[in-house]
Amino acid sequence: MKKVLFGIITSILALGFISCSDPMAMAMAESDEVMMSDISKYVINWETWEPLDYFNSSSWNKADWTNGGMFNCGWKPDHVTFNNGQMTIKLDNTWSHGKPYTSGEYRSNNTYTYGTFETNMIAAKGDGLVTSFFLYTSNPWDEIDVEILGKDTTKVQFNYYVDGIGGNEALIDLGFDASKGYHKYKIEWGNGWINWYVDGKWKYGVNNTGLNAPYGKKMPSHPMQIMANLWPGQGVDSWLKHFYYSGPKYAHYDYFLYKKL
Repeated sequence: MKKVLFGIITSILALGFISCSDPMAMAMAESDEVMMSDISKYVINWETWEPLDYFNSSSWNKADWTNGGMFNCGWKPDHVTFNNGQMTIKLDNTWSHGKPYTSGEYRSNNTYTYGTFETNMIAAKGDGLVTSFFLYTSNPWDEIDVEILGKDTTKVQFNYYVDGIGGNEALIDLGFDASKGYHKYKIEWGNGWINWYVDGKWKYGVNNTGLNAPYGKKMPSHPMQIMANLWPGQGVDSWLKHFYYSGPKYAHYDYFLYKKL
């Protein structure tokens, strides 16, 4: 969508040099203005639109530590880069923070409450890997996940945590290979419910009135950061399969969007 927007802007600018006495040119210009208006309304309707063209340090930060536990890597800022209108997270076998691998994690400075969150991403492929787009807060620990497991990138795993308690995984067939091209992943989160979408289509949902969860089950309720990372697991082979390093791995993100409910 970001690339389409830029293309339309370029077309409109080019048409500006055509004589306004040309009826055909006028009609084309009016048509493009309508298209531009539609896309502009789409972007404006989102409270936060982060195109990931550069490191926007006023709104985002790059992690520089390790999570430990099952995360068998350290996060380093230089493993999150921006080029050609996309953000790339690189995983390689350099040591950092006492871990044998280094990758990157990108995090919003602000926290966000109930709303719609979307990214356009390409996942990394390979046993033991996780490519993620998620919402997170540490105190108390609430979290809502979109995770592509590298062992089978034709599926997506949705999950959520409330007060540090997870175990709510749902593994859903995508109908495509998430490592082969960009696809849109969206979280809709409200008071007592969560829906997940892929390429605009509803894939899974939960609520506290009995949809894929017991009646009255607690749902995430605290403001959370928007986050993305790529990591190799350790001690979780039954979930991810064993990670064997065979060269650098990459995850790509085109934009982040947020709209408050």
